[in-house]
Amino acid sequence: MSLDDPKISHPIIRQLDETAINRIAAGEVVERPASAVKELVENALDAGATRVLIEVAHGGKSLIRVSDDGCGMGPDDLPLALSRHATSKIDGSDLLNIQSFGFRGEALPSLGAVGRLKITSRAQGHEGHEIAVNGGVTDPIRPAALSRGTIVELRDLFFATPARLKFLRSDRAEMQAITDVVRRLAMAEPAVGFTLKDMTDAGRVVLRADPESGDLFDALAGRLRGLLGREFIDNALMIDAERDGLCLRGYAGLPTASRGAAVAQFFFVNGRPVRDKQLYGALRAGYMDVLARDRHPAAALFLDCPPARVDVNVHPAKAEVRFRDPDLVRGLVVASLRHALAGAGPQSATTIGDGMLGAFRPEATTPRIYQMDRPSQTSLIRARDWQAPHLAEAPAPWTPSARVEEGAALPEATTRPLGAARAQLHENYIIAQTETGMVIVDAHAAHERLVYERLKRQMEENGIARQALLIPEIVTLGADAERLLSHADDLAALGLIIEPFGPGTIAVRETPALLGAVAVEPLLRDILDQIDDLGRSEALRARLDAVLSRIACHGSVRTGRRMSGEEMNALLREMEATPKSGQCNHGRPTFVTLALSDIEKLFGRS
Repeated sequence: MSLDDPKISHPIIRQLDETAINRIAAGEVVERPASAVKELVENALDAGATRVLIEVAHGGKSLIRVSDDGCGMGPDDLPLALSRHATSKIDGSDLLNIQSFGFRGEALPSLGAVGRLKITSRAQGHEGHEIAVNGGVTDPIRPAALSRGTIVELRDLFFATPARLKFLRSDRAEMQAITDVVRRLAMAEPAVGFTLKDMTDAGRVVLRADPESGDLFDALAGRLRGLLGREFIDNALMIDAERDGLCLRGYAGLPTASRGAAVAQFFFVNGRPVRDKQLYGALRAGYMDVLARDRHPAAALFLDCPPARVDVNVHPAKAEVRFRDPDLVRGLVVASLRHALAGAGPQSATTIGDGMLGAFRPEATTPRIYQMDRPSQTSLIRARDWQAPHLAEAPAPWTPSARVEEGAALPEATTRPLGAARAQLHENYIIAQTETGMVIVDAHAAHERLVYERLKRQMEENGIARQALLIPEIVTLGADAERLLSHADDLAALGLIIEPFGPGTIAVRETPALLGAVAVEPLLRDILDQIDDLGRSEALRARLDAVLSRIACHGSVRTGRRMSGEEMNALLREMEATPKSGQCNHGRPTFVTLALSDIEKLFGRS
């Protein structure tokens, strides 16, 4: 085909019929069964439901049924609900003041265009009625028996567009996506009860969340405990911050309770679950120097802001948002996380201690059956060695690598969070006693964090030293040059001085002295990549922190050094006074806490 050949031989502009319009709209609104569940559950929440029941079969492909006890709809409202751009949530006069989940009026007609949809509803003061639509063809309204609320039943999703079925994943994968959608909406509404059932498997309950009571944080903590597990709440910090009309609340996990993948990161804007890369980037920046590169924090954060300062009408799925002042939002998230981590004191995830106790726990034994016992090969070898004559020289006496410090700490030191040092094992691990148990400290990792924080404070107090280049390095970036120059002041605060040098060209005159000889062009392109992705760059700060981390690592207490009792206790006291001392520069825990009650269980004393 020639490049000059038109894609349409005889272009004619025509008006599409309503069915075709709805099917096209369904491609944007309903990507998969989970999208349909999301739209229907959001409608139930907008109707003021206190309990929502979601029933699905075959991953939502054959059945999606959402029942609620909300305000319901009267017989005159049912046909309108199936009309495009018909909604009760806005009047169209102010598209910036959106208080509800839905507002576009596209979900129900889109679902009716690609599936078999039936709506049964009853409003106060009316009898129950139902209406059905199959592939865009609407049936007449009929009376129906219903006590209150609304039941929306969707069968044979995409039967009218069979090509879409080929792009769906397995039933298990689609069910997992539906579960994730319901979980996020349940987090957003702790006062509402949610039940998700898989009707393929005889009505098996996949997820259940009973309504929570109490104040905001109590209800939220209860809901997160039920959905994410007790370990999340037990190892999370409460976030409560406000700045310039923006309010951030929720829970953020300890650095030592990080995950191997970003699967436990949840953001909500005005109660709406969102997936915004800027918010995820701000979360990562808040944990920048306390997590290993391949670890991810866990968090559930709720951002409340005036509706006029956020645009939720970016995409039909309403999963993306756009802020009027993104720098203010990012600054609030980053500052709140860093403040919470710095003020938490020395903390270590309880899961670390639980894992350690699990390793100590003796394995279950079965009664011995002597007629089946046979001596192992190892036993035979040991018996032979025991009976053989020892002609070789006796080995050197074994020197234990443990010491006990007598009277090394004052008795009141046991009341401190990290307790009083009692011993050192393998010339590295400090054993400390507390009132409620014991603490094992990795002396090298702990001292590494202390030195690192000390170096960062010195750098902030004295500024970042710069080294002037004898010959300024000229880098051609094309259209990206102006974008990088707009961040020149931020880069100058980190020791990188850049100036314009003709169209699309930048002159680098000074670089941070800590970096030594640095490849300037790759550094600038890394900074640009982060600006494109997150709106700003942390690449230079990360490189400076990496240098300080290496200095701290080499300048800290080395494994193999025997510490005196005074040195061990001084290390413990400095850890208690230093923010983020619960993990080293590489994200590993610096200490493990074992409760006395758990230790006693190992020996059957409780």
